[in-house]
Amino acid sequence: MATLTRRLQVLMQEERFAHLERIAREQGTTVAALVRDAVDRTYPPEGRSAADAADRLLARAPIELGTWEDAKAEVEDALGRGSRA
Repeated sequence: MATLTRRLQVLMQEERFAHLERIAREQGTTVAALVRDAVDRTYPPEGRSAADAADRLLARAPIELGTWEDAKAEVEDALGRGSRA
C-alpha cells in the first residue's frame, strides 16, 4: 500500500459512525480502511488494470446458473426451437 500522506475529516451522524465501527470490528479492520475501500470502489483510480478487474470479478459470490440442459432448453425456447410435444 502507498504511504498515506493526506488527512480527511468527515462529519457524520453518531448512528452511521457506530454502524461503520461494527462493520470494521467484524471484518478486523479500521473505519478508515472501510472508507478508503468505499472511495476506491465508488471512484476507481484511472488506469486500473485488467488483472484488478478480473480479481474483483472472481471475488464475487458465485451465481446459480442451473444445469446445461436447463440453459440450453431456455435458449431454444427463446429462439422458438424448443421441443414440441
